[in-house]
Order: sequence, then C-alpha cells, then structure tokens
Amino acid sequence: MTKLLTSPFYSLLAVVFISFVSIGHCCSPSDQTALNAFKSSLSEPNLGIFNTWSENTDCCKAWYGISCDPDSGRVTDISLRGESEDAIFQKAGRSGYMTGSIDPAVCDLTALSSFVLADWKGISGEIPPCVTSLASLRILDLAGNKITGEVPAEIGKLAKLAVLNLAENRMSGEIPPSLTSLTELKHLELTENGISGEIPADFGSLKMLSRALLGRNELTGSIPGSVSGMERLADLDLSRNHIEGPIPEWMGNMKVLSLLNLDSNSLTGPIPGSVLSSSGFGVLNLSRNALEGSIPDVFGSTTYFMALDLSHNNLSGRIPDSLSSAKYVGHLDISHNRLCGPIPMGSPFDHLEASSFSDNECLCGGPLMKTC
Repeated sequence: MTKLLTSPFYSLLAVVFISFVSIGHCCSPSDQTALNAFKSSLSEPNLGIFNTWSENTDCCKAWYGISCDPDSGRVTDISLRGESEDAIFQKAGRSGYMTGSIDPAVCDLTALSSFVLADWKGISGEIPPCVTSLASLRILDLAGNKITGEVPAEIGKLAKLAVLNLAENRMSGEIPPSLTSLTELKHLELTENGISGEIPADFGSLKMLSRALLGRNELTGSIPGSVSGMERLADLDLSRNHIEGPIPEWMGNMKVLSLLNLDSNSLTGPIPGSVLSSSGFGVLNLSRNALEGSIPDVFGSTTYFMALDLSHNNLSGRIPDSLSSAKYVGHLDISHNRLCGPIPMGSPFDHLEASSFSDNECLCGGPLMKTC
C-alpha cells in the first residue's frame, strides 16, 4: 500500500488536487473584470490605493480593500475608506481624496455583502440603481462624498441590508417608501443631505433599527406615531429639519431610547413630562424650536442626563426645584427662554456657567450677576 501511495500516478493526482484547490481560491474572472471597470471610473492620486489592483495579481489575495469567499473565489467585500489608520495612510500622513463616480459594473459583483466607499470627499454622480440587485448586500456605506441624486427607489429589495450610511453627501428627493421594507436594517444614517418630504408613516416597521440619524436635511411633517413601536431604537436624530407639531408623550416611554436630538425644527406645544422624567435618556436636545409652557417638575433620583438642552424656545415659569434631586446632569442649557425666578441651589446648578441661563426674562441668583 505504501508503494502505491508514493507511485508517480498518485503523485500526479496529488498535484492535480492541489492545483484544483488553488484555482478554487482564485478571484473570479468576471469579478476581476467588474472591479477593473469600477476602478476605471475613479481617481485616487495621492495614496496609490489602486496600485495593487494589477492585472497580473489575484484580486482575492493582493488587491487593497478587496476580500473574497475562500471557497468560491467570489468578491464579497469592497472596503475603501478615505479616513483610516491603515499603514498606507499613516505613511502618507494624510486622509484620502478620490474623485470620479460609481460605475454600474459594481452590480456585477453578485456575491457582494459589504460595499464601503466612504470619506473620500470627491466622489460624485448618482448611486447606480442596479445596486438594489445585490441580494447579499448587508452593508452599504457611501458617506462623506459628493454623491447626488436620490436614494434608490427599490432600496427595499436589499432584504439582508443591516447598515445604510449615505451621510454627508448632496443627495435629494424623499425617503423612498420601500426603505421601510428593510426588516434587517439596524443602522440608518442620512445626515447632512438635502432629503425632503415627510418621514414615512410606517417608519416604525423597521423593528430592528437601533440608530436613525436623519439630521441636517429638509424633512417636513410630524414625528410618525409608528416610531413608538420601535423597541430597539437607541439613537434618534431629527435635528435641523422642518419637523413640526408637538413632541409625542410616548417618546418618554420608549424602552431603550437614550439619545433624542430634535433641535432646530418647528416643534410646538409643551415638553411632555414623560420625556424629562425618563431614566433612559443620556442626551436630550430640544433646543431652537417653539416649545412653550413651563418645564415639567418631574425630575427625580433616577434622572440622568449627560446633556440636556432646552435653550432657544418660549419656555416660561420657574426652573423646577426637582432638578436639584436629579442623579446627574452634566451639561444643562436653558438659555434664551422666558424663565423667571431664582436659580435653585445645589447640583447641577453649582457647576454651571452664566451662559446656561442667559437671555431669560427674569432669572436671578446662581451664576448670574443679578440678585433676587
């Protein structure tokens, strides 16, 4: 038996087997063609990101930012960030700058699960609509560029998508209705674009969503009631839009919501007591709206705010004494309102500056140079 295993015939079989396995690890020729077309539409002059993308090398083994499935040789990940701690950036001592556009050839990478082309500052053009055909896509991150156009209308076809980050671009149009079909979505970031229209009424269908960052856009309408059923939502940022109407009472009853940023909108009515008495909020920013009425006297020993900003509203009455019983309030800003009366003694008031109370009707005491 030993002689049979060491015979030339079995040696040849071993070579053929090893060669077959090696071929199985090579980059798919069709994927390599697609990547070359993708590269041809981009220009990165400073870091040499694409220097490793050579016709003579295997895209799965030597191309910067490319990862493949080890069994099929299909490209699964494009990970190209313009701000990174990789050696190529450390050596250059600078962040990246890339221009060009996203070639539709990227849609030929049908096994792609992660597409990251973020923070290059100069990539423009629109997102190819065919991106929605990438059935395995879990991460789409194109933030920090100059991408224009609208969120693809059929984005909801990406059934496995968990991360959608299109922040800090120049996108317009409305949030497409199909987006609320992304039942696996956990992170949605559309910050700092020109996205308009109302937040979809069925936004609460995104039951897995933990972060919804939609600030610095042109959104209108009110906060949809369906949001109240988003039990995993921890961060909600709707700041610097044109959201109107009252702050819903149920916002203070959301189980894991810890960051709520509604500043610079057109919100009206009183501040719900549930929002201020909630022990879950760490950051609450309601500044620069048209909120009115008194600050609810609902603070207690479980109240914990790293930052509480109620400034630039039309709040009146006295600062509630119960705020002194809060477990912790780091930053407090109630300036630019119509508050009156003495500033309470003790924490958190004893470590705040006068700017936290300035431009009110008749506040006195505390750090203000005005006696009561």
